[in-house]
Amino acid sequence: MRLSERLDDLIADWLPRQRWFAGKDRDIDDVSVVIETELVEGDPALHHVVIAVRQGEQVDRYQVPVGLRRELPGRLEYAEIGQIDDVHVYDAVHDPELTRVFLEKMADCADAGPLAFRSIGTLDTDLDSLASPAEQSNTSLIYGDLYICKLFRRLTPGINPDLELSRGLVGAGSKHVPALYGWISCQLDGTVCTLAMMTEFLRSGTDGWQLAGTSVRDLYAEADLHADEVGGDFASESERLGAATAEVHRDLAAAFGTGVMSSSDVTALARQMKTRLTEACSTVPQLVPYAGRLNDAFEAFAELDEPLMVQRVHGDYHLGQVMRTETGWMLLDFEGEPAKSLEERRQPAHPLRDVAGMLRSYDYAARHLLVNGKAVSGNPDQLEFRAHEWAERNRSAFCRGYAEAGGVDPAAHEEIIRAFEFDKAVYEVMYEARNRPSWLHIPLGSIAALSASPAPGSAAR
Repeated sequence: MRLSERLDDLIADWLPRQRWFAGKDRDIDDVSVVIETELVEGDPALHHVVIAVRQGEQVDRYQVPVGLRRELPGRLEYAEIGQIDDVHVYDAVHDPELTRVFLEKMADCADAGPLAFRSIGTLDTDLDSLASPAEQSNTSLIYGDLYICKLFRRLTPGINPDLELSRGLVGAGSKHVPALYGWISCQLDGTVCTLAMMTEFLRSGTDGWQLAGTSVRDLYAEADLHADEVGGDFASESERLGAATAEVHRDLAAAFGTGVMSSSDVTALARQMKTRLTEACSTVPQLVPYAGRLNDAFEAFAELDEPLMVQRVHGDYHLGQVMRTETGWMLLDFEGEPAKSLEERRQPAHPLRDVAGMLRSYDYAARHLLVNGKAVSGNPDQLEFRAHEWAERNRSAFCRGYAEAGGVDPAAHEEIIRAFEFDKAVYEVMYEARNRPSWLHIPLGSIAALSASPAPGSAAR
């Protein structure tokens, strides 16, 4: 049974309800199947489908592994897309009976029509999968307790940076990234396109955001103790995370080389920062009182009179992109910012851009429990003081670990780190204003505090 001419309407109704669909704010004008590959025959059957979704002038491609069954078990009813001639059509990522084929074909380095399955080393294929509910822009399949296969739902022609950088880091012997076991690709617009990648499943790992949040809760529960006196103090872990980040940056430089950003390029980047600030001020009036200080920081960055070293970086670095395992910190998800084009995500950048992203994440970890005052109770001014104290302690520890492990010292490059962090905070202001207005005070408060504070890490030296 071919789906190409009959799936369009079903997909168009189903897509807006999917967490990973990026066009929820616009009407779908057209859906068409551009690639269909039968991977499993019979009942159940599995078809790998790439669809094109047109919304106005924009056309995006998505991959949907489509399952087909005459009778749909109750356990799969939530994944149903619709029916064609009394055949149930559903999202097959939730069917372990079908998803084993990804593992099997990867192990065999097989080709299936336009799909290429490749592996590194030997894979155990006698494993069922479980679709992780954790991600939004992608879908991950966990095979036993050994592997995790990330399916990139929204497709862009070219090698995905997550696969590209993971291959380079594994080749460089990095001890802070999961092992890479394989990938799936196809040709899209005449270019190789990454569909999925299989890596080591960190079964003993704990998400950095979760660990930081636990530390903050411990602090708020102790009315009379400072951040360094609470049993859940996170600063030592932050210092180790800073060191791990510096080591990964060093491995990225070894694997992909370094470049130089000329002074004119720095000026152009500062101009982009100013433009984003102007746009944000027009949308969020609460930002206007800080515009002068932000512009001063961007101008100081523009006036740097020496070229800057640039290299490949993580690109979307925060506490949710790292995991603490038995052997140390591991860095994940090198895909870059999803909203940016593939070309933009592959561009070299100054490594302090990643550092700035993590520093902003510490501010969010410290303050997100205070949103609407629902998660914790107490004097608001005292809680805000404690949040600031926790954030500064951990920001300084991270910078200290990063610098002592050989990274660019943030305290010695105030103009750079301040510009990157302000630029990230401006982005956050826009995001929160549009999506979570009750969170807007977090980046605004950070901007106010940063305007009056010394460079990150300087207090610890």
